[in-house]
Amino acid sequence: MLYWFLKLFVLGPVLRTLFRPKIIGKRNFPRHGAAILASNHVSFSDSIFLPLVAPRRITFLAKSEYFTGKGIKGALSKAFFAGVGQVPIDRSGGRAAEAAIQTGLAILRRGELLGIYPEGTRSPDGRLYRGRTGVARMALEAGVPIVPVAMIGTYEIQPTGRVWPRIKRVKIAYGAPIDVSEFADQAKDPVVLRAITNRVMDALRELSGQEYVDIYATKARQLLAEQAASESAEEEIALAEEAADAEEDDSN
Repeated sequence: MLYWFLKLFVLGPVLRTLFRPKIIGKRNFPRHGAAILASNHVSFSDSIFLPLVAPRRITFLAKSEYFTGKGIKGALSKAFFAGVGQVPIDRSGGRAAEAAIQTGLAILRRGELLGIYPEGTRSPDGRLYRGRTGVARMALEAGVPIVPVAMIGTYEIQPTGRVWPRIKRVKIAYGAPIDVSEFADQAKDPVVLRAITNRVMDALRELSGQEYVDIYATKARQLLAEQAASESAEEEIALAEEAADAEEDDSN
């Protein structure tokens, strides 16, 4: 109930008025039955725009931290994310990853739409990163197609770290559904899972126009943090050297 109230009467009208979202490839959106919508992930806004402009409800697997906050803020966060069609999952890996897949399969077996970010986390710099194979496994085990979805312009309005979005038009592009039925009996084959996932990422690259980087986004985030720390250290050293030089000049 809250999902449709927010979509039809609260967030939906505001989003359409301010951001004028343009839908590309409407014919590719699955009107009936279960399917996976596999999207690139460049902004917090992706999880708001995609479900609220789609003609059917999309359930996303969201990190559990959105649902476990304390106090009024935590309660509001939980209500909001549940209201826009997200269910909490533990992203710590191992058994948690298997539990997330089983949650996704349960949604698909009810004949619903499941939203997934194959990269596993937001892109730290707007580029497209290597996909994780859970999307392929769920598609094979549930026997459903994968529809690639490109969020275009959301990075420009709200990149990682920006709280309030800029007002600018966004686009949502649906690609042709990817039929994986020929591999239905190979849901545990890592070679098949990687091949399907790579096909999904190729489709997202073509739809979004993003530069593709063949490493995981989590690794890219770590490398960027290390680079920033190194540059900060180098800057501190340079400033210290300048101060030492100035002190030496004064003493002379």
